[in-house]
Amino acid sequence: MKIGNREFDAANRTYIMGILNVTPDSFSDGGTFNRLDAALFRAEEMIREGADIIDVGGESTRPGHTVITPEEEMERVVPVIEQIDKNFDIPISIDTYKSSVARAALEGGAHLVNDIWGLKKDPQMAALIGEKKAACCLMHNREQPVYEDFLNDMLEDLKECVRLAKDGGIADDKIILDPGIGFGKTYEMNLTAINRVELLGHLGYPVLLATSRKSVIGLTLDLPADQRLEGTLATTVLGVMKGCAFVRVHDIKENKRVIRMTEAILGK
Repeated sequence: MKIGNREFDAANRTYIMGILNVTPDSFSDGGTFNRLDAALFRAEEMIREGADIIDVGGESTRPGHTVITPEEEMERVVPVIEQIDKNFDIPISIDTYKSSVARAALEGGAHLVNDIWGLKKDPQMAALIGEKKAACCLMHNREQPVYEDFLNDMLEDLKECVRLAKDGGIADDKIILDPGIGFGKTYEMNLTAINRVELLGHLGYPVLLATSRKSVIGLTLDLPADQRLEGTLATTVLGVMKGCAFVRVHDIKENKRVIRMTEAILGK
């Protein structure tokens, strides 16, 4: 698939989406990169360490986060996106579920919309992405972790996301699916979703696995967010082995190394 001006061999390789939170309250790195100069320095560092996409987020989505207005979110993300686009040659993702923010970000230089609600929160999002011919990552999410048959229900929910995408004019080769680790799931469901992530590939689209420093790792290892690297790396290795095309992570260098090693073992 093509994102920005770069071609991704999503069927055979695993690429890194680097997380750049320009927020004061994200669960892991809130307040670290919410100044423009710090954000650009981090973007350059991520590129040097091997990031393939930079995912810019302006609103925390951690449990109990403070919802901000689209205007405030735009003020946080658009200047960063414009400067990354101006200074670096790398595809840029905007992490938002609000179509007004996505429009401003795409017009500012972003190439992909990473929507944690899979086009279901904002009815204008799908048509916007289709209009802009942008790529999108559609994440599984629910308000509450209530299911009749968890894995089957998750797949059916994602099929609905794909239907919304197609109704909005989004091409098949612009769609990525994400199981939504940490969203609308219990601890046990998160482990199951990671373990069976290959099922998403049966829907016919590249899969992104986003587990970096999340609570499922913290609960398993009884560790705070800044000590969850090894747990994240374990999920990245599993993602490579199960055919995930992308992993969304904070720690670029370490994840890049485990991907290279795992791919070498697998003969990729």
